[in-house]
Amino acid sequence: MIRIAVNGVCGRMGARVAALVFEDPELKLVAALERPGHQSLDKDVASVAGCGETGIKITTALNTHADVLIDFSSPESTVLIAEVCAKKNIALVTGTTGLNPQQRERIQHFSKSIPCLISPNMSVGVNVMFNLVAQVSKMMGEEFDIEIIETHHRFKKDAPSGTALRLAEKICESTGRKMDKDIIYGRSGIIGERPMNQIGIHAVRSGDVVGDHTVVFGGLGERIEITHKAHTRDTFARGAVRVAKFIAQKPPGVYTMSDVLQIQS
Repeated sequence: MIRIAVNGVCGRMGARVAALVFEDPELKLVAALERPGHQSLDKDVASVAGCGETGIKITTALNTHADVLIDFSSPESTVLIAEVCAKKNIALVTGTTGLNPQQRERIQHFSKSIPCLISPNMSVGVNVMFNLVAQVSKMMGEEFDIEIIETHHRFKKDAPSGTALRLAEKICESTGRKMDKDIIYGRSGIIGERPMNQIGIHAVRSGDVVGDHTVVFGGLGERIEITHKAHTRDTFARGAVRVAKFIAQKPPGVYTMSDVLQIQS
């Protein structure tokens, strides 16, 4: 039995992760964490997860031992809980987006003592898409323009999405482009002709869209589009549960979804 703690449990993702963990016979939910001052503190996690009574109260501190902590919170909260995990020897799985380079560096520092997996998107389909986009980018060459379009619900706080940024990173890695040089975020005004190596990223926020990502490879006379559409947040939540099972007994270090899915880069 793998003991699981969930951080950010009152968020859309955290609540679904908690429910799936509670229903999984291989896992045991042992802690549900949320930020100080949240209105659901001290309530049974069932009040936000929509599952049966768990006996697990929502708290601000991790006061019990867990094998793995699954985190869908904010960048600041993720760094704080990563430090707690390192001190308590708990594996960390985080899908929090918007982490800056310094925050990522802090988590990588903690990975010297615990196994850590940071992924902007834990769906199987999206991680296959990462691999496909890298391969196609390399094959298409400089003659094809590359644009990334992501659409999410109106409540999403960061833009562009972590998934869109990871798609851009994969394209840059496979083609020799640079994130700080060749990426443009939207366009406005008289911009002139499109530079050869430019990658455009466009963020759309609309209604209750769970998450759509499209990479467009546009040439003269033809176009290829690779698209992933998430129909439900359970796509990501089930991925996080799968990762927790994978990482529970792993040695310290940084792991990726490619490790989980055995995708050869």
